[in-house]
Amino acid sequence: MIEHHVKTDRRRMAIVVVALGAVGTTGAMEIAGAASVPSATASAVFSPHEKEAARLLKLVNRARSAAGCSPLKANAKLAKAARKHSADMASHRNMSHTGSDGSDPGDRIKHAGYDRNAYGENVARGYTTPESVMAGWMSSPDHKRNILDCSFKEIGVGLAQPGNYWTQDFGQPDRQSAR
Repeated sequence: MIEHHVKTDRRRMAIVVVALGAVGTTGAMEIAGAASVPSATASAVFSPHEKEAARLLKLVNRARSAAGCSPLKANAKLAKAARKHSADMASHRNMSHTGSDGSDPGDRIKHAGYDRNAYGENVARGYTTPESVMAGWMSSPDHKRNILDCSFKEIGVGLAQPGNYWTQDFGQPDRQSAR
């Protein structure tokens, strides 16, 4: 199942698509993704899955470079929000942009202390490697749009077990906070 959620100050859109398979895998994989909103700090800590998050960031930046976008910088606050959401999804065995407490991506990013003009979120489950989840997201127009949105400047990545629950939180720092 693929779920795409977009939110801005001016619009709210939700799109649900059912996928019959996944790229490069055997078995059911799921992706839910993309929230975009007007949404600030750099450098992130990638734990407990540091290597996977760092590999995913390299893949994202490679795709962005090919599309003419600047590379994303890792952000600790976005990483905190992404890790917490992945852990929440894994503990409840539920992939969604809505947290078990009813929070949406903007709530979680704000709660993590990230001041933003815009944000986006991609989530997925079941993919065992950064390469396979990236291929799944890039095969979905809505998820790909978040990855290749040149207005985003920062990213946080979360991965939790069991079930390989992935979260990408994208951000565009608030101009006033960035001063």
